[in-house]
Amino acid sequence: MIEIKNVRKKYPKASDYALESVSFSINTGEAFGLLGPNGAGKTTLMGIITTLILPTEGEVYIDDEKITRLRTDIKRKIALVTQHVSIRRDMTVNEVMELAGRLYGLPVKKIRERTKEILQFTDIYDKRKLVARGLSGGMQRKLMIARALLTEPRIIVLDEPTVGLDPHSRRRIWDLLVSLKKKGITILLTTHYIEEAEKLCDRVAMINKGRVSEIKEPDCMIAELGRYTVDIFENDKTRSLFFDSREAAVEYAKGISSDLKLRETTLEDVFIAKMGAELGEKE
Repeated sequence: MIEIKNVRKKYPKASDYALESVSFSINTGEAFGLLGPNGAGKTTLMGIITTLILPTEGEVYIDDEKITRLRTDIKRKIALVTQHVSIRRDMTVNEVMELAGRLYGLPVKKIRERTKEILQFTDIYDKRKLVARGLSGGMQRKLMIARALLTEPRIIVLDEPTVGLDPHSRRRIWDLLVSLKKKGITILLTTHYIEEAEKLCDRVAMINKGRVSEIKEPDCMIAELGRYTVDIFENDKTRSLFFDSREAAVEYAKGISSDLKLRETTLEDVFIAKMGAELGEKE
């Protein structure tokens, strides 16, 4: 379990806190999503959990033990996959994996055994002799996840894991993350693809201006807003209204002469409704 307790972060010369009294827990084996606009504090929070960034106040606990930069035993339980590709592109896939293993002080035999196992699991074993720059964007992302798994972490933290990927590659990464969850690995991710969070996450947290406003299951958030949406296009703008039942949505739509569309509500609708209000975008 990850426990974040009263974490605050203020960067030097900043007028406001990047994180303000953030507290919540992530259960073992859970897939947990952080959703928020740019600058909300998502990356800062992930940096604090992985000890890349030190909090101004507060603590993070992993399995009831406080994590610090000196606690290498706890840090080995966590692996980070960054938003930007951070592999040596002039190395082969095998070389990328071996370099990572050596940096962690793993025996060569262990590195090679784990490399074969992980590359097979991530479905890039047949690419093991190729130079990384020759891989597709999706394959490079898979390689970053494979590298992160080398030390057998129990928690994997992913910052925008599918950014810039085509829909097919993105779905393959989704499949990989679902497989990791089935192995009991705890997953924490940030994403701007809201359907990604809806598909993958057991719970999501809405974060804005350094504060976590709500933590719930995606389906619960959708139900609270209304399971059916009527989109009305008028005056060069789309206005969305939400209804608890399809019957109520249909009845409302009968009296509308403007162009409209009736559909099921998504987590993206929830995000826009909640974040738009917080950002002062209400009509």
